[in-house]
Amino acid sequence: MPGVADDVMAVIASKVPGRTAELKLTDNLQDLGLESIDALEMIFALEEKFGIEIPYNANASEREFATIADVVAVIERRLAEKS
Repeated sequence: MPGVADDVMAVIASKVPGRTAELKLTDNLQDLGLESIDALEMIFALEEKFGIEIPYNANASEREFATIADVVAVIERRLAEKS
C-alpha cells in the first residue's frame, strides 16, 4: 500500500525526541528511545490517521512491534481486513 510506510514513519518521527536523521524501516523502536507513553500515543495517532484499531498491549506487544517495518505490516494487515 503506497504511502503507508511514509505516513507511519512521519507519525513515529513526531514521537521521537531529538531525532534528526531520517527514520528507516529497519529502525528498532526501543533504540529510538520511545518511552511507553510515547508508544501508546503513537498507537493512538496511527489509529486516528488510518481509521483502524490496533491491538496493543504495552506489556505484550514488544515483540510484535520491534521495528518500524513491524508497525507498517500490522497497519497494512488491519487496512486489508477493513476493506
